[in-house]
Amino acid sequence: MQSLSPEITYTALTAGLTGILWIPIIINRLREMGPWKALKNPEPDVRPEAGWAYRLAHAHRNAIENLAVFAPLALAVHILGLTSALTAGASAVFFASRAAHAVIYTLGVPLLRTIAFTVGFGCQAILFLRIFGLL
Repeated sequence: MQSLSPEITYTALTAGLTGILWIPIIINRLREMGPWKALKNPEPDVRPEAGWAYRLAHAHRNAIENLAVFAPLALAVHILGLTSALTAGASAVFFASRAAHAVIYTLGVPLLRTIAFTVGFGCQAILFLRIFGLL
C-alpha cells in the first residue's frame, strides 16, 4: 500500500471531521423536536433551543467553506510534487485549527474562535504560496 502524503492525510482527516460535525446537531434536533417532526421535511428556519447546537451548525458551515479552499490547495501541492516540511506542517496545523475552531465555536468563545480561523487561513496561504513558488 502506498503511503499518503501529509497533505492528503490531513485533507482526508479534515473531510472526515467536517463530515461528522452534523451528528450532534441532528441528535439535539431529535431531542428537541421528537423523531417524527425532526425526520420529516427539514424546517431550516427553526433555530435550535440549545445555543451550542446553533453555534455548531455555524461551525459546520464554516468547516465546509474552508474545506472547499484547503482541499484543492493540498491536492495541488501533492499532485505537483511540492510537498515539503512546511506544507506538511501547514496541513497538520490546518486540521488542528479546524478541530479547535469547531470546539471553540460550539462552546461560544469568540476571540479564540477567530484565532483558530486565522491560523487555518494562514495554513491555506502557505499552500497557495508554495504552489506559485513563493515559499
